[in-house]
Amino acid sequence: MAKKNVIIIGAAGRDFHNFNTYFRNNDLYNVVAFTAAQIPDIDGRKYPAELAGELYPQGIPIYAEEDLTKLIEENNVDNCVFSYSDVPYERVMRMSALVNAAGANFELLGPKDTMIKSTKPVVAVVATRTGCGKSQTSRKVIEYLMAKGLKVVAVRHPMPYGDLVAQKVQRFAEVADLKKHKCTIEEMEEYEPHVVRGNVIYAGVDYEAILRDAEKDPDGCDVILWDGGNNDFSFYKPDLTITVADPHRAGHELSYYPGEVNMRLADVIVINKMDSASPEGIQIVRESIAQVNPKAIVVDGASPIKVDNPELIKGKRVLVVEDGPTLTHGEMKLGAGTIAAQKFGAAEIIDPRNNAVGKLAETYRIYPNIGNLLPAMGYSEQQLKDLEQTIKNVDCDSVIIGTPIDLNRIIKIDKPNTRIYYDLQEIGEPNLDMVLTDFSIKHRLA
Repeated sequence: MAKKNVIIIGAAGRDFHNFNTYFRNNDLYNVVAFTAAQIPDIDGRKYPAELAGELYPQGIPIYAEEDLTKLIEENNVDNCVFSYSDVPYERVMRMSALVNAAGANFELLGPKDTMIKSTKPVVAVVATRTGCGKSQTSRKVIEYLMAKGLKVVAVRHPMPYGDLVAQKVQRFAEVADLKKHKCTIEEMEEYEPHVVRGNVIYAGVDYEAILRDAEKDPDGCDVILWDGGNNDFSFYKPDLTITVADPHRAGHELSYYPGEVNMRLADVIVINKMDSASPEGIQIVRESIAQVNPKAIVVDGASPIKVDNPELIKGKRVLVVEDGPTLTHGEMKLGAGTIAAQKFGAAEIIDPRNNAVGKLAETYRIYPNIGNLLPAMGYSEQQLKDLEQTIKNVDCDSVIIGTPIDLNRIIKIDKPNTRIYYDLQEIGEPNLDMVLTDFSIKHRLA
């Protein structure tokens, strides 16, 4: 039987995982290329031979997604496998139309072929969109499990934007590990909050190798916590799935891929940010849950903020820096920094767009709906320099840092600035502690 030629359509995460779990050692297929989107500057390289396996001694090239039609024709491609997340259904089906019109099949791989089974109980924390508050939910789950005397090892959804061979398996146990592994801002935003709390977190490229190392972590492991990224579904087969929904983007939980998958798979759904969302938005999310997963336990949650220096906000003209991916493909119009500016009485939120330089100016062109917020983009050294220069260019009294990390450690901010902190706060019952108590008893961990 002739091998089928395949292109994996991705964004340096789910695409590599789909290849590793389904295609790497599969004699029925020949993966001729990956295509890349969403994340800047990740095309034009290779998935290396060291990770690709014996069937791919030359590795696999990665091209820009805009070349997809040409690649299908030039390589006589049979199947194109869509492999990234946080995408509206309209865009998924438009991609299907493009692929079908070029003559190939359009495919989506599901949990059965891509989830890896752990020897430890797994709690998966996933979401319906980027920026729902999934990471703070993961931290809350870890706190509850640790309070029960359990050793929890977190594994984060991939963000391998550098040397893929070096990033095969990464372990983060202290802040110095962030520098050791040459993390981007986007990676630090996810890893740093864990390590400063004393948690171990793994990430990388090969998620079976990562899982096996995590299961035998030198500090011990009773439970694996899957800390999902974007709104992707878990790479590991979960024993408990917690899905976080965002009433600020009500309705998206049923109109984005694979956010609705997570809604339907959930054992528990956390409706987050209820302290800042509209009653109408909250009600829409409740109706969505009733429609597709009425058996799920629903936990009401808030995301209250804390500010280091409120005096740098009250009456000031402020520049608000928010989490980059949340503003770009997450399409959020506000974040913790914006809420802090409103609650603590900022005189004005300064629009940075006319002062943006380099890669940041390009980001505003690609995502014109970001508005007057500054995304903390830091996928490369050049982006970090552009972020630093853009902040320097903006005429403001102070800077509000709404990202989960201390930007002062990464770039030089030449203006007074204050950090915003936010954690999940459950409202009433049921709550996650009750859920995790039942989980611990079921798996004989308590």
